[in-house]
Amino acid sequence: MARGKKTVAQPAKGKKAAPLLGNAELTHIDARGQARMVDVGAKPATERVAIAEGKVIMRPETLELVVAGNAAKGDVLGAARLAGIMAAKRTHGLIPLCHPLPITKVEIEIDAEHSLPGFRVQATVKVTGQTGVEMEALVAVSIACLTIYDMVKAVERGMRIEGIRLLEKYGGKSGHYRAED
Repeated sequence: MARGKKTVAQPAKGKKAAPLLGNAELTHIDARGQARMVDVGAKPATERVAIAEGKVIMRPETLELVVAGNAAKGDVLGAARLAGIMAAKRTHGLIPLCHPLPITKVEIEIDAEHSLPGFRVQATVKVTGQTGVEMEALVAVSIACLTIYDMVKAVERGMRIEGIRLLEKYGGKSGHYRAED
C-alpha cells in the first residue's frame, strides 16, 4: 500500500455498515490512519464495570460428563474459571493497544444449560481507572470457553464456542451500554 493513503474498511458485498455510536471516532487510529495507543492521562479515574458472555455448545453426554466431574483432565469448570481470571489480568499483553489496568474484580460464572446443551460463561470485570474493561471481560470469557474446550476435547472435538459478546458496561465518559437480546 502506498504511504499516506488511508484505507477505510468497507462492509461485505450486500451488507450495510454498522452505525457508529453517536459521533464516535476510531480513537486508536491517528490522523494519518496509523494505530496508536490512546492517551487516557487526562481522564478522571471512575469505577467501570463490563460484563461479557459466551457459550460452549456440546453433546448432552459431554455436558453430563463435565457436570458429574468425570472429565479425565480434572475439574473442568474450576480450571476454566482460573484461566478466565488470569486472562483478564493479561489482556494488555494480548491485545496490542489495550492499557494495563489495576483490575479490582474478576468474576467468572459458568452455568450448565441443558437447553443448549452446553455451558454459558459470563465474566464480570471491575476497575477504578481511566479506561474501561470491556476487552478484559471479553478476553476472560474467550479464554474460559477455550479452556472448557481444551479440557474435554478428547471426548468431543465438535464442540462450538459461540456468542461471545459484551452484555453490559457502565462507568466512564460513554456511560451505560446494555446489549439487546
